[in-house]
Amino acid sequence: MVFRKLPGVSASGMGLRLSQKFVFLLFLSGLVTLCFGALFFLPDSVRLKRIFLSKSENPAVTVGSDNELSKKVPVDQEHQRAGVKGGEANVKLKVSRKPSVTHGARTVERSVGSRAQDEWSPARAHEPAARDERVTSAAHNGQRGSAFSYEMFKKCLLKPALGKDQGKPSDSETLQRREKVKEMMKFAWDNYKQYAWGKNELRPLTRNGHIGNMFGGLRGASIVDSLDTLYIMGLMEEYEEAKEWVQNNLDLNSNGEASLFEVNIRYVGGLLSAFYLTGAEIFKQKVLELGEKLLPAFNTPTGIPRGVINLGSSGTSWSWGWASAGSSILAEFGTLHLEFVHLSELSGNPVFTEKVMNIRKLLNKIEKPHGLYPNFLSPVSGNWVQHHVSIGGLGDSFYEYLIKSYLMSDKTDEEAKKMYYSAMEAIETNLVQKSPGGLTYVAEWRGGILDHKMGHLACFSGGMIGIGADDGPAGQKQHYLDLAAEITHTCHESYSRSATKLGPEAFRFDGGAEATATRLSDRYYILRPEVIESYMYMWRLTHDPKYREWGWEAVEALEKHCRVDAGFSGIRDVYASTVSHDNMQQSFFLSETLKYLYLLFSDDDLLPLEDWVFNTEAHPLPVIRKRCLQEHGTRQDDGQTSLE
Repeated sequence: MVFRKLPGVSASGMGLRLSQKFVFLLFLSGLVTLCFGALFFLPDSVRLKRIFLSKSENPAVTVGSDNELSKKVPVDQEHQRAGVKGGEANVKLKVSRKPSVTHGARTVERSVGSRAQDEWSPARAHEPAARDERVTSAAHNGQRGSAFSYEMFKKCLLKPALGKDQGKPSDSETLQRREKVKEMMKFAWDNYKQYAWGKNELRPLTRNGHIGNMFGGLRGASIVDSLDTLYIMGLMEEYEEAKEWVQNNLDLNSNGEASLFEVNIRYVGGLLSAFYLTGAEIFKQKVLELGEKLLPAFNTPTGIPRGVINLGSSGTSWSWGWASAGSSILAEFGTLHLEFVHLSELSGNPVFTEKVMNIRKLLNKIEKPHGLYPNFLSPVSGNWVQHHVSIGGLGDSFYEYLIKSYLMSDKTDEEAKKMYYSAMEAIETNLVQKSPGGLTYVAEWRGGILDHKMGHLACFSGGMIGIGADDGPAGQKQHYLDLAAEITHTCHESYSRSATKLGPEAFRFDGGAEATATRLSDRYYILRPEVIESYMYMWRLTHDPKYREWGWEAVEALEKHCRVDAGFSGIRDVYASTVSHDNMQQSFFLSETLKYLYLLFSDDDLLPLEDWVFNTEAHPLPVIRKRCLQEHGTRQDDGQTSLE
């Protein structure tokens, strides 16, 4: 015993035992007190503090180095995707957008923080309840630029948004295929209207609606997500129904806990695109009101927003319960830029742009391992929490928004351009691989060790790399186009190697497998758009007819395996000849999958890429031509919404 020879202790057996007990208890109580108190000095240790603090209390946040805990937290992810266009935990497959955490953002739009649609239990890291004073004062005291002019905006477009003849193709076969996609959209919409009107999504097997907890009490996700698709396809009666619902029933005064990423890409993106395409003021009014409700998420020591926000008056925010050490997710906080810049354009309030530019400022300041951006960042310390890098879930749409920010700025946002091409160089150096069978894929990186898998969410990267080919380093255009084509080919292989001709959630390149899911939990398909998205972009860039053929293969597979009596449903195993449906018609199926298919079979002048950039939910946002707008007098004070 360590206490056996303490000075002054009686040598008697009884005295010795009593002293030992006393000293031991004294030592133990001190140790417990020390450990107990240490909990409150750990940075971002909110999950622990919740044991001792009531929900109403707001513990002070201490800025310091982040405790880089790597513990993987299980997640209930019945429907995970900026996101948020979803990482680390393997969970039992239910009906899902993503069984392992992947937004998205891709986030979470696509990532898992991003696509968590059912019961999730975020670790609450409450920030001060008061909204940003600058926001409210600017919003309500008239500190804005001059009023936005929709007519002047239209004059700055190079071409009509809907083309000369709504993008109608000249050859009959392509037109017939486009009409089929339009019929699929009407079928999906009509069944949503009949069985789930006003709910967020349709459950086609049980013929009822699904709400979920991801949107903080907001309703009608499928309606808002479908507005621009209906309008572009010329389904005007359905569009007017959707518009009327938004005007009369879209209640933004909810008091629920919402994914910042998902609300931004679906609701903010959907309302913005509907306004820019139609000029209907109700969309502008709703989107500016909703945009202000998202601003308190940025009230953190670093300005990096947390993933979950209460849309009510409290404006509290916290991190996802599964995110390591209370971190924020790259594909979530990195998938706000396009929408927030447009919120500043419409409102004249620079605070939206300032918030997202501050994110860039911090990312440029901190060190990137091998030039790569890890997926987890502490909103308290501003340090990386884990060195897990992925161009799929948790990371994906961050990179997408860099190149699209540059394009949306009319190629004036040089900072976004530099960040994108630097990231691409690091990705090519560290992540891009070639399989023994000659397939090019983008692996994941975990602390220097490659994981040779590629998620369906990562298949958007073919299109992303393609649209960025023109503006890269000198002499690299063809290289980027070739890389984009190779990745898109690999993703097509993941479809063609399955029994259903639809692709799995993730596919691997190890153990003799190539472009094939080797785990049961990766075999499902939930109507995702990313592969078809790359087909559309590659068609626009190359006009290689194989991309339209691949798109038609997808249409046939969707019709055969996913169409049911009352809508479209995801399937649980793409390798099974007899499919099992998951009973969920995802809102992004209407917003993305069917829209990209329709554009694939349309002429290029329907939403021309010279004028429009798609957010990660496929909502088209216009290129901002500052000089043109200034010449037409739409901004008296240029500095307020500058991207500089």
